[in-house]
Amino acid sequence: MPWRGPQYEGERPTLGWLVLDWMIEHLAAPDRPEYEPFVPTREQAEFILGFYELHPGTGKRAVRRGVLSRPRGWGKSPLLAAIACVEALGPVVPDGWDAAGEPVGMGWERIRTPLVQVAAVSEDQTKNTWVPLLEMLREGPACDAYPGLEVLDTFVNLPRGRIEQVTSSATSRKGNKGVFTVLDQTEEWTASNGGKRLAQVLRSNAAKIGGTTLESPNAYIPGMGSVAEETFAFAKAIAEGRTRGDGLLLDHREAPPETDPTDRESLVAGLRLAYGDSSDHEDGCVLHDPPCAPGWSPIDRLVGDFWDTSNDPQVMRSDFLNQITHATDSWLSQPEWAACAAPDTAVAPNDIVTLGFDGSRRRNRGVTDATALIGCRVSDGHLFEIRVWEQPKGLADWEVPVGEVLAEVDAAFARYRVVGFYADPAKWESHVRGWEAKWGRQLKVKSSSSHAIEWWMTGGRATLIVRALRAFHDAVTDREMTHTGPTLTRHVLNARRSESRSGLQIRKEHPDSIRKIDAAVAGVLAWQCRLDALAKNVTARRTVTVLR
Repeated sequence: MPWRGPQYEGERPTLGWLVLDWMIEHLAAPDRPEYEPFVPTREQAEFILGFYELHPGTGKRAVRRGVLSRPRGWGKSPLLAAIACVEALGPVVPDGWDAAGEPVGMGWERIRTPLVQVAAVSEDQTKNTWVPLLEMLREGPACDAYPGLEVLDTFVNLPRGRIEQVTSSATSRKGNKGVFTVLDQTEEWTASNGGKRLAQVLRSNAAKIGGTTLESPNAYIPGMGSVAEETFAFAKAIAEGRTRGDGLLLDHREAPPETDPTDRESLVAGLRLAYGDSSDHEDGCVLHDPPCAPGWSPIDRLVGDFWDTSNDPQVMRSDFLNQITHATDSWLSQPEWAACAAPDTAVAPNDIVTLGFDGSRRRNRGVTDATALIGCRVSDGHLFEIRVWEQPKGLADWEVPVGEVLAEVDAAFARYRVVGFYADPAKWESHVRGWEAKWGRQLKVKSSSSHAIEWWMTGGRATLIVRALRAFHDAVTDREMTHTGPTLTRHVLNARRSESRSGLQIRKEHPDSIRKIDAAVAGVLAWQCRLDALAKNVTARRTVTVLR
């Protein structure tokens, strides 16, 4: 089989091999004129091996929440259906080790009556997984192997247990604890359609009995507040060490951010990467060496659809390149910003930099705005996050730690050669004046003839603000800058366009939004300060004269 091979030897223990063998033995490939066994592609098999990974010490399932994100037509629905079938009938519960030290699995029915659920926010969405699930069971050997298995149109009776669709309100699901639940198309699950509440209830039910859930989103649109967006934020928090949560397997792949839909070669390369093993390109897949045989996703047809002017380019990027792009009123898109990312770039002590600052203190209601200090290296335009202070989740009575902020500014002046510092003084007027008194004389770049640091981002300076925002935006889209910093990235992608009489400005999605943009504002100030430094030719390092 395409997923058999020595490349997997020495990997962490997994029940995935048993699961794969069970699928091939018991399930039919859907949408075939005659019976064929369901055989996952190598890429799909790799996901299964990860989803059923075991802790080497305890032997328990390591993953409690899975996320499989691929473009439309990749083959998510049959794979989700197959996993739902094996969770209902197959060896997915750890049951120790055999004489050779290999993991052994058993069915859920040995522990409890299994309930497997296929959930979505509409009946049409559940059909994505439900229709192939019925065909895989009806046309395959499963019915003969499991007496009492009854495959009906709206539910499946197991020899012990049930597979069902879930489309009702979250409140009515509290008593139904699924051992496994598919959460389909969670990029469309929001608070307004009951999706967020439904996801919470289904996950809580699974947690109570040691079950698992598996999300299958396409690329979400940032700012919609969807279940998929929150799941990706949780994965990011785990990766950045901002939470002690674990047990999440997120498998997302998208076309590179530099993919150009107007260039055939670039677009084909992006589509082949996004579709992986399912790509029908004559050269096979680009994921494995040697490449897997061509699949079923029509790359040439997709290129033609991209060039059809009646199709929305943003939707095409999301659906078929699986790129997490942007809301319709976003200031910058995720691909545009990601194309400038330079995560391995470091700024060294004594490098010549400019600083940007945007501060807050506290709010009477809602979440306090963040306070951000961002740097920009003058020589190459690398924007970097020095420190961002955000209100901790769940801590209502919080104020920005002013002492920490002042200390961080002092540390930045000590660590780098700061030639310019632009700060929005709103709610920080006295501190900005203090910085001007302390550092103003040594700065090579000053915001105005009367102030060295004060640079208002509000008020009667609309023309200057619009100009600075445009310069930053152009630098990103023209790839004249690079950047590092997870919070900076989040805040830039949170920013929304706001039209004014003077031109385009930025704002939060709404005044009380928890999605802040302060680091983006500070980044704009640092970048503008760098442009002013270049205009004054402030690039040479200072020389030191030694008196003898």
